[in-house]
Amino acid sequence: MALCQNIGYNTMRMPNLLGHETPAEAVQQSASWLPLLARECHPDARIFLCSLFAPICLDRFISPCRSLCESVRDSCAPIMSCYGYPWPEILRCDQYPADHLMCISSITNTTADTAGRRAPQASCRDCELEEASSSNDLLETFCRSDFVVKLRLTRLKYSPVSLSQFSLAGKLDVLKQGPLLGGQLRSRIELWLERDATCVRNMTRQHPRGGTFLVTGTVQGERLVVNKAFAWQKQDKNLMAAARKWKQYRCRN
Repeated sequence: MALCQNIGYNTMRMPNLLGHETPAEAVQQSASWLPLLARECHPDARIFLCSLFAPICLDRFISPCRSLCESVRDSCAPIMSCYGYPWPEILRCDQYPADHLMCISSITNTTADTAGRRAPQASCRDCELEEASSSNDLLETFCRSDFVVKLRLTRLKYSPVSLSQFSLAGKLDVLKQGPLLGGQLRSRIELWLERDATCVRNMTRQHPRGGTFLVTGTVQGERLVVNKAFAWQKQDKNLMAAARKWKQYRCRN
């Protein structure tokens, strides 16, 4: 279950707290929540969801506390609404117990956490396909990015276990590699296709069969964050000019 990797235990009770009767059903249903985790809408979103999809195998169910549910809901529901998904009734917070020793409370000190970094904000323009305003602006975007890659996506005919509807076709054309090795960059992009399905869907909205794109972004630990994406079209003179100039371009400090 990709949703619940490395959460500190490896056995779960079935049926789970959402009424799934088999592990296969739980795995299938949990996959739809991976894009939300990719948005990092709340530091405890994973432990909250896993307490429901994959409750730890003890003599009795240990449900999430109401305060944990409310905290995750308040941070994540606005981001879900950007994509047309309301907070589901099956996760209604008043069904969970008030905080006590026999429920799962917040793992993260949210006060200390939000003091150190900005809380996630809902954005309905996550990774939209853009047009290059000028070649110089695009070159500066390259400078600010950890990586710049030209890639070709092809639509999968059938994908029973993967969130991603697209796969990488052919070699990557790497304009800027950043801190990753070549093989690492490809594997991280393949993981991005799987985990950041909302971003990929936005990019390919006008290209349902796939296409060639230029993507830029940052490296954050084990994952890539794509910040900007452009359709690779020869008639886009700004994009073509920036790609040609990049090798000789000197970024400003």
